[in-house]
Amino acid sequence: MISTKVRDFTFPLIFLITATIIIAATGADLKLSGLFCIDGKWPIGDQQPWHLLYLLDRGPSIGLGVAGLIASVTGVIYKQRRNLIRPGIFLVILLVFGPGLLVNTVFKEYWGRPRPREIVEFGGKKQFLHPWQKGVAHGGRSFPSGHSSAAFYLTAPFFIYRRKNPRIARFWLIGGLCFGLMMSVARLAQGGHFLSDNLWAWGMVHLLAVSLYYLLRLDRDETPPSIP
Repeated sequence: MISTKVRDFTFPLIFLITATIIIAATGADLKLSGLFCIDGKWPIGDQQPWHLLYLLDRGPSIGLGVAGLIASVTGVIYKQRRNLIRPGIFLVILLVFGPGLLVNTVFKEYWGRPRPREIVEFGGKKQFLHPWQKGVAHGGRSFPSGHSSAAFYLTAPFFIYRRKNPRIARFWLIGGLCFGLMMSVARLAQGGHFLSDNLWAWGMVHLLAVSLYYLLRLDRDETPPSIP
């Protein structure tokens, strides 16, 4: 029987690889982005609510990260709140190393995948690359989506509540996924990212969250925070 830990890692990874292959085989990256490109421009992305989502950027994720920092500090100061320390640290580390370092600093800066609005197919000058094809460092910042990774980060509380309060866990999981999907559509409509960029934005954040969940032993917490 497959353990929960193995399942938590392998199922998302299998989904990511399978989805990436399907997207490449069907040409979904170009086809989906092409729906939003009109005469070399991306007018739908300037409309609401897509423009508002772009402006929100990392605001909600930073707010959640700050809440995590406050929670962990509170747990250190007050003994009766020590159950807040690890969940708070989890939120802070995931934000800094997920959307912060892994997505925006390492991959976006150095992977070099051109954005949809930069490629020849949509009026640009650069060559289309699949997500596994490395381009020139600083020559393209499409892979993965920074906006979407920050939006999908809002699923983080799911890991805090999944064992002891499934109802609250589902609320954060569904809410975070919906927000991430909406942000993904916004970035598609603006010519900023391909479908696969958004897919891996979720994947990187999710797999890092799973890793931290077990490293910080949140799966063993007996008394999770009582306030969502």
